[in-house]
Amino acid sequence: MLYTEEDVISYVEQEDVKFIRLAFCDVAGKQKNIAIMPQELRRAFSQGISFDASAVTGFGGVEESDLFLFPIPSTLTDLPWRPSRGKVVRMFCHICYPDGQPFPMDCRLLLENAVREAKQAGLTVQIGAEFEFYLFKTDADGNPTSQPFDHATYMDVAPEDKGENVRREIVLTLESMGISPESSHHEEGPGQNEIDFRYSDAMTAADNALIFTSVVRAVAVSNGLYADFSPKPIPEAAGNGLHINISVRHDNGEHVSQYFMAGILAHVREMTAYLNPTDASYRRLGERKAPRFVTWSPGNRSQLIRIPAAQGEYKRMELRSPDPMVNPHLAYALVIYAGLDGVKRKLLPPEPLNVNFYTADRSVTAGLETLPGSLKEAKDIASESEFIRSVLPEGFWK
Repeated sequence: MLYTEEDVISYVEQEDVKFIRLAFCDVAGKQKNIAIMPQELRRAFSQGISFDASAVTGFGGVEESDLFLFPIPSTLTDLPWRPSRGKVVRMFCHICYPDGQPFPMDCRLLLENAVREAKQAGLTVQIGAEFEFYLFKTDADGNPTSQPFDHATYMDVAPEDKGENVRREIVLTLESMGISPESSHHEEGPGQNEIDFRYSDAMTAADNALIFTSVVRAVAVSNGLYADFSPKPIPEAAGNGLHINISVRHDNGEHVSQYFMAGILAHVREMTAYLNPTDASYRRLGERKAPRFVTWSPGNRSQLIRIPAAQGEYKRMELRSPDPMVNPHLAYALVIYAGLDGVKRKLLPPEPLNVNFYTADRSVTAGLETLPGSLKEAKDIASESEFIRSVLPEGFWK
């Protein structure tokens, strides 16, 4: 439902809402929030709520530290794991300077700009996501242990799959918030799970990604567990990926998917620091179906981009390198900008490679371009990229 400011104010009054969380992300993708009381809501809409930007990663120093949060009424959602009496709701926010000018490091703003530029070029981009995460047992104090919740494998069923009821609770919680996952199952690793989402517009997909991780963590805690989204929680087991499914169409009916994919392939090395933003990210890439080479193929799961076997509205490209530690607004913005560049320049992808890179001889892979091998290398590539400089504010690449 697309709430207006007055709708939100009425909802808060009628539904016994006691706390309103104003949420945003730092540049690393970590969600932040401040809770205000109902009587402050009109001020939040009209004047914003200030916070100390110098205490937020990537938001600047103490010399210019005041920023303001302006809640976006259309993003209103209940937090169903909070009490039903004295409800808690949340809205995502725009971030502005004291003079009302948009804050350039606001990743939501970056995605808004990317979507607008794509629309101006006649493109509609839709995104779906496949999230992987581990569930670990906790100790008597509620701290995470290294013991996975179960030792099931890919798509096992109960009783081996102990995460079945947890995933059910996650899905039902999401549905109560107006978000409908497409599927869920146990993944390859012990205690590893996957929940997938059908495509939607990019902003909704990014907002839902933030809501999803919050729900998973909250449900895990309520079950005495710890949810781990890091890219390599268990060194010898499968890593956690965030596979981004992308479908694109042109208003005039032109087939532009190949150009869009070529743009992603052309710029993926420059984007990797933002798609794989932790040191652990690079321990995942190149093993257990996580890609290393800048290649594509129909179907093949060892490739960076694959074209899944699907027809009609489900036909898409799947980018397999990102992991769940991304800032989703930033990641989706970069994917759109890269694809848009490919469409504008009518880039063509290289020939597909239907090779299993995990068993291929070195003679097959020797000449192939690879993803960066470390976060430092990825950051160095990004800092020298004209593409990154053209689409991101200076603070992201300096």
